[in-house]
Amino acid sequence: MELRIKTPLRKDGVFKLKAGDVVYITGELITARDEAHERMLEFIRAGENLPFSLEGAVIYHCGPLIKDMRVISAGPTTSARMNPSTPEILKSVECIAIVGKGGMNEEVCNALRGKGIYLAYPGGAGALAAKAIKRVKAVYWEDLGMPEAVWVLEVENFGPCIVAIDSHGRNLYREVETKVEANYRYLRSTA
Repeated sequence: MELRIKTPLRKDGVFKLKAGDVVYITGELITARDEAHERMLEFIRAGENLPFSLEGAVIYHCGPLIKDMRVISAGPTTSARMNPSTPEILKSVECIAIVGKGGMNEEVCNALRGKGIYLAYPGGAGALAAKAIKRVKAVYWEDLGMPEAVWVLEVENFGPCIVAIDSHGRNLYREVETKVEANYRYLRSTA
C-alpha cells in the first residue's frame, strides 16, 4: 500500500503503518549520523533539551551534500552504525520514525515497539532524495562537519520509503534472513 505521511508524526498514524507499506513523507526530516547521535546522548544524559525536537520527528541517517544552503545530494547512510546509541535515544520519545538503509538490530526493533518505525530508503538515490528537499530550515552542531551536523530539511513527497520495521515488531530484514537461512539449510540437505 502507498501512503502519504506528514510531520510531526502522530502515534495513531504510526501504528497504522505496517511492514511492507510504501510511504512518502512531507514536512521535516532531521539528518543525524554517528556523531550527532552521540551528541544527542550527551544532551539527554545531562538532562538538557536538544536544540530540535525528536517528538514526532523523522530522523534520516544521512550526511547531505550542501552548497549555498541548497541540498545537492542526500542519500542514506548505513543505519547499523547507529545501533549502539539509538535504543537510549528512543527512551526519550513517544513517537518517531527513522529513515536509512540496511536496517537496524533487534534491540532497536524492540525499542521501536509501540512508538516508532524504521523506513528503508534506496541506497544510491541521493539525487532523487535531493529533489524532494524544498529547503534547509536549520542546521545544528556545524562543528561536527557537513555530513555529521544535524540538518533540518523541509521535504515534499520524500520517498519511496518502505516500512521495514513497524511499531508492532515486524521486521522485513529478519524475515528475509530467516527465509535465506531456511533455503540454505534445505539446499545443503538435498546436496
